[in-house]
Amino acid sequence: MNTILVTQSSIPPFEEYVDEIRSIWVSHWLTNMGVKHQELQRRLKDYLGVENIDLFTNGHMALELSMQAMKLTGEVITTPFTFASTTHAIVRNGLTPVFCDINSTDFTIDVNQIESLITDKTTAIAPVHVYGNVCDVEKIEAIAKKYDLKVIYDAAHAFGVQYKGRGIASYGDVSCFSFHATKVFNTIEGGAACFSDRLKDFGLDLYRLKNFGIRGPECVDAVGANAKMNEFCAAMGLCNLRHLAGEIEKRRKVVAAYRELLEGVDGLQLNPIQKDVKQNYAYFPVVFDEKVFGATRNDVMDALAHESILARKYFYPITNTFECYRGRFALQETPVALHVSRHVLTLPLYADLPLADAERIAKIVLSCRKTVA
Repeated sequence: MNTILVTQSSIPPFEEYVDEIRSIWVSHWLTNMGVKHQELQRRLKDYLGVENIDLFTNGHMALELSMQAMKLTGEVITTPFTFASTTHAIVRNGLTPVFCDINSTDFTIDVNQIESLITDKTTAIAPVHVYGNVCDVEKIEAIAKKYDLKVIYDAAHAFGVQYKGRGIASYGDVSCFSFHATKVFNTIEGGAACFSDRLKDFGLDLYRLKNFGIRGPECVDAVGANAKMNEFCAAMGLCNLRHLAGEIEKRRKVVAAYRELLEGVDGLQLNPIQKDVKQNYAYFPVVFDEKVFGATRNDVMDALAHESILARKYFYPITNTFECYRGRFALQETPVALHVSRHVLTLPLYADLPLADAERIAKIVLSCRKTVA
């Protein structure tokens, strides 16, 4: 029996990719913002409906260097229910993460708690569009405007998502995407930062930070990094972008197959369907209430593994419990995030997952259910 992974990369037909990279053999231009890089940047700017975009070697560097280019200081309000990259980007910039809890409905930052965490040291809010669920962007914008704070979204899960007809990256000051192989849209490895025109000089600063801080042939005036996307990754992005609508539609059908069997089952909380949101069907999280369902998420994970099906505890552990931050943060301040992290399981979801397998996975989940006295 073949193993079913929790995710599988979308890739174009082999011949299409070979044809896309053929010109690289002619030009010998492999990196440093070449033709493929520039074309992908233009196409993504149009697709995402953003004012500005720059490409990076991965999503983490997009986020970390964006924070550096924003010249943030002091404290940044964020959520611990996220991948390591979000918190690490804050800390590696010499900033202090201040953790806000999440709401229990869509797992994004609890906007009703943000204001209570603002101090005279707060300079930004870094919310996360978890599982492709959209944060309360309007409330966050209002808070940021009231206190003169920058907003930088971790949109790693939200490529292609729209809210009220606008691309999700058009909200906030900066939105950062990951184009890692596991994402809805991938460039093998890659990422992007999308940003507003109102950030004066930000684009120039960001551009040079991803290129060692080099301003010109004889001038290096910033401590930068090497975070440039290469031409082969850009070529993969150009190919995958052509097929993206079809890939998202296939993911939608997998999600529909799961929902048909798991929706309304006592003890299971599924990802919400948000109003005014065009989804990308990035993940299929299930939160288990073992007191009602009769089985823990670990029981379900083991049952799936017995059938060579790999689910994932995502996110677990939450970032304020990481060993590298031991003793620095009070866990009792984010009880919802802690609870969800201990009960959530993401089921396999990718475009080429056969619907019959999705149904089989859902039935294995249901087979774990026990009558609770």
